[in-house]
Amino acid sequence: MRPNLREEPYEVVNGDVRSGTLILCDHASNIVPQDVNGGTLGLPDADMNRHIAWDIGAADVSVELARLMNAPAILSRFSRLVIDPNRGEDDPTLVMRLYDGTIIPGNRYVKPEDVEYRLNRFHRPYHDEVTRLIDRAEEFHPQPALISVHSYTPQLKGRGLRPWHVGVLWDADGRIAEPLIERLRREDDLCIGDNQPYSGQLKGDTMSRHGTDRGFPHVLIELRHDLIDTASTQKAWAARLAPILGTIIDETRARESENG
Repeated sequence: MRPNLREEPYEVVNGDVRSGTLILCDHASNIVPQDVNGGTLGLPDADMNRHIAWDIGAADVSVELARLMNAPAILSRFSRLVIDPNRGEDDPTLVMRLYDGTIIPGNRYVKPEDVEYRLNRFHRPYHDEVTRLIDRAEEFHPQPALISVHSYTPQLKGRGLRPWHVGVLWDADGRIAEPLIERLRREDDLCIGDNQPYSGQLKGDTMSRHGTDRGFPHVLIELRHDLIDTASTQKAWAARLAPILGTIIDETRARESENG
């Protein structure tokens, strides 16, 4: 069922803002709402179920991670192809016309007024809710921790296989990212990417906007989606990450408390 105009373009699940931690999933859904091109971007279901339309498995990992950490999770309820909430409003890839070799018919001739509608209807409300939740969490912790969950395809068209199981993306603030990379690299069965397969240094993206710009500890975690494409593997990865993240966040807060 597609959401109608009265439904919010995001969903908040689980947890308590008093935990001081927030889980974000920017690309949780592959839905094209009815008020965008009548609910279609002109792509077949096979393409809408690919990574180009959403981050496969990321939503369920986020929900389970939120449950285990007793933290709220906010999930998008629209496809990244409608408009990408993990891009700044001036980013040329905000509305993708071509992605991984696939032309997006419903975006090919998108007009500025259409982009503005999608910003007002989806992108801005999503970020307004993220801001609201962070502000609530800040009432209980001066430094709320932000964990952004994404997934990525093992191979882009015409490219080589990506070897990483997990990518840890970050920019100038390594309070969570650096110890997370160090601890995951202790695991014999994992190949960990430091700002791979993408860079975390994209100005205006979600972590830049809500983490870097506000000075809050944050990290973006990319899981290779063939590792989280079933309910059991989604729960297993959340269970693997939750205690590590919880410990790192606690240690970060303890250090900052000691330093005043």
